[in-house]
Amino acid sequence: MTNAPRLTRKTTAPKAGIVHLGPGAFFRAFNAIYSQDAMDHSGGDWGIVAVSLRSPTARDQLRPQGGAFTSVSLGPDGADYRQIESIVDVLVAPEDPAAVVAAMSDPAIKIVSLTITEKGYCHAPSTGRLNLDHPDILHDLANPATPRSAPGFIVEALASRRAAGTKGFTVLSCDNLPSNGHLAREIILSLAAERDSGLADWIAENVPFPATMVDRITPATTDRDVAGLAQAQGIYDPACVNHEPFRQWVIEDSFADGHPAWDVGGAQFVRDVEAHENMKLRCLNGTHSALAYLGYLGGYETISDTVSDPAYAAFCQNLWAREILPAVEKPEGEDLNAYTAALLDRYRNPSIRHRTWQIAMDGSQKLPQRILGTLSAGLAEGRDCSGLILVVAAWMRYVGGVDEAGQPIDVKDPLADKLRAASDSAVDPAGKVAALLAVEDVFEAGLAANPEFRSSVTQAFEGLCENGARACVAKAFS
Repeated sequence: MTNAPRLTRKTTAPKAGIVHLGPGAFFRAFNAIYSQDAMDHSGGDWGIVAVSLRSPTARDQLRPQGGAFTSVSLGPDGADYRQIESIVDVLVAPEDPAAVVAAMSDPAIKIVSLTITEKGYCHAPSTGRLNLDHPDILHDLANPATPRSAPGFIVEALASRRAAGTKGFTVLSCDNLPSNGHLAREIILSLAAERDSGLADWIAENVPFPATMVDRITPATTDRDVAGLAQAQGIYDPACVNHEPFRQWVIEDSFADGHPAWDVGGAQFVRDVEAHENMKLRCLNGTHSALAYLGYLGGYETISDTVSDPAYAAFCQNLWAREILPAVEKPEGEDLNAYTAALLDRYRNPSIRHRTWQIAMDGSQKLPQRILGTLSAGLAEGRDCSGLILVVAAWMRYVGGVDEAGQPIDVKDPLADKLRAASDSAVDPAGKVAALLAVEDVFEAGLAANPEFRSSVTQAFEGLCENGARACVAKAFS
């Protein structure tokens, strides 16, 4: 704790026009700042009601500060500080779900945006379909007025707006998922159809689901960050957020009732986001996950620590050149080689302490989009995919829950127990690999049954067990 005075709001709060589900560090470092830029430049009632679907932490941090927080942009040469005041209230869904539905039902709300991570969509990542056996979905179907899941809240709020004769809002997914707008639409329509086919038809006609591509490296805020801000600026702000200077937001231009002037902050409104999405998911998120699993197993705490090892930097560069870029369509106006070179420079930024353990979280939800899609395309086209296969094997080693020194790994994943049980069901590497490939939530059946893939993953897993991650990374493209 510090004796520094607590951050306070300086300006009158704008009226709310956005409800945002998932007020974590990335939202504060990204959506909230773009909206602040838009209102600073063009005005408008685009304040944000932030909704936590689980923990009261964000509310407890932000409400005493009137929703204000500090953005700390960490470049290699130092930090820039800025107070952000686009958040006007914070709700905690489990405490009062009716208040959340009421906020989203307000006709003044024109956009409901999401940063709920992959697992928040309650879908099977291997298929992209709504998981009707998900506990939260079962609850929301039985108790629609008191939802638990993000899809449940959206469907209930839209049902309320339909009944009141109010137009629909835009559902804006800002999560790292391929075709995130399409996925959000399919999940919401599937859940609505389980309740009322007429409601599903109304949503299909009245609610846009634009796709987006979002990019800004944002570590989780730590006590050390809060203490550092207090020392540097003389204020106590537990809601502060650290991030890199770089940011990019590409948005499909499809909205029900307008949007903030996000473009003044550099957002790009386009007709089709898909090429940008694939570039970012495969080039950035794919190598982030690769460095997370192989770096953690190799004993590195952060991404910048990991790529400071020349073997890991070379692995990353070879992964892009040989296996990822051949599977990426070049978006208009982008130079893919320059893009990946800039990514490596971003990874090397020593001011950004992005922990490998943090990026490794929820791997069962991330692997299909970040790694397996690229790998499947490569295998289908006859390319060597040994680097990506090593990443899959590293994920398997990681979710087994024991590191190379025999110490336990705190695996944070919605399927953690299932994955650990699969790994523990066999003693030998081949058995472990076979058991994990049988987890249909992660591996599409055709890929899991591919004999070349199974054999290669088994061989890579054996190499990790025998030689360790660092040696395998150094040898990967030799």
